[in-house]
Amino acid sequence: MTPAVDSGPVRLSLIESEDEATVRTVVRKLLTDHCVYDDVAATYDGADGPGKPLWRMLAVDLGLAGLLVPEAMGGAGASARVAGVVLEELGSTVAPVPFLTSAVIATSTLVHLTSVKSVDQSAVRDTLAVAASGESVLALTVPWSTDPVVPACTVREEPDGLHGEVTLVAGADADTFLVLALGADGPGLWLVDRSAVQVTHAPVLDMTRPLATVRLDGALARPLVRGPAAEDAVRAGLLTGAGLLASEQVGLAHWCLTETVTYLTVRRQFGRVVGGFQAIKHRLADLHIAIEGARAAARYAAATLADDPTDAPVAVAVAASVCGEVAVRAAEECVQLHGGIGMTWEHPAHLRLKRAVADEVALGTPVRHRARLGGLVGIVPGEECR
Repeated sequence: MTPAVDSGPVRLSLIESEDEATVRTVVRKLLTDHCVYDDVAATYDGADGPGKPLWRMLAVDLGLAGLLVPEAMGGAGASARVAGVVLEELGSTVAPVPFLTSAVIATSTLVHLTSVKSVDQSAVRDTLAVAASGESVLALTVPWSTDPVVPACTVREEPDGLHGEVTLVAGADADTFLVLALGADGPGLWLVDRSAVQVTHAPVLDMTRPLATVRLDGALARPLVRGPAAEDAVRAGLLTGAGLLASEQVGLAHWCLTETVTYLTVRRQFGRVVGGFQAIKHRLADLHIAIEGARAAARYAAATLADDPTDAPVAVAVAASVCGEVAVRAAEECVQLHGGIGMTWEHPAHLRLKRAVADEVALGTPVRHRARLGGLVGIVPGEECR
């Protein structure tokens, strides 16, 4: 017999494909037309904003709700790379839609269950099909700060239903919740309808991605799976979410840099264009280098999630360690280098700063991801990572 040949590590390209570029163009055009600043900022004044109609256009008209759902279940069967492209564009406009929470995290959790024999496959497939159609929004009921590990169960299974509450859940305006609950036989994952839970919105910095406490008091639920498979599915969903959140952060950072450069090429002070000052050039150059590094990390994370899952935990930890801090830095520079106008409500910079700061603590802080990365690659984390 001919011995098997080790082909070596998987070679992943970070260059955007033609299909990915097409998706970017289409999504960018839609957001340019239907996600304008005045409408997004109005959400802070209690207005409905563009969220629901915009989500319907993205989810139904473009079919993005089912982007990661297999074609056999009514989805597009696309990869995490394409989802990363979509999130870059959504991040640049701070679009108030549940793409990350529903079409990425919750959907990835369910897709992971499609290969598990002990799962109620009819419930999984039906839920995915409805979500892919854009007619239902999903939410994984975990605290938004949870990194890619299984969170502690704060919901328990009792004879009359599920009891407990989960704080700071993102995407809690969903129609269907995936709830991790502790029963007599260990943890399990359950489907719960919106009508069976109480949702209380919390005061947040970034109102384009609201957080809420989800309370269950004898909620009737449909069990999907029990035991370690439930925790594995949650872990898979959170890993995908953390990896693709990095793409959103890169899109936001790129907008901040582009907007700042554009402004500094026309703003004049002391008789010359502000962008011509050497100190300003150095700051912008340093920021550009940081963003390009973050972009490479985010795209590699998306590529591993799509084509090399064995390397995905390391790639996601790297991207999450870098991209959040870069996004905050870019937003801060955008506000400061715009001068007085950057501090005003009328300029869109404040929306990016709020989203960047909120994203930095979402799905695990950079410090926690660095600590996790140390363990993944066999290095004991130093004191600064604890």
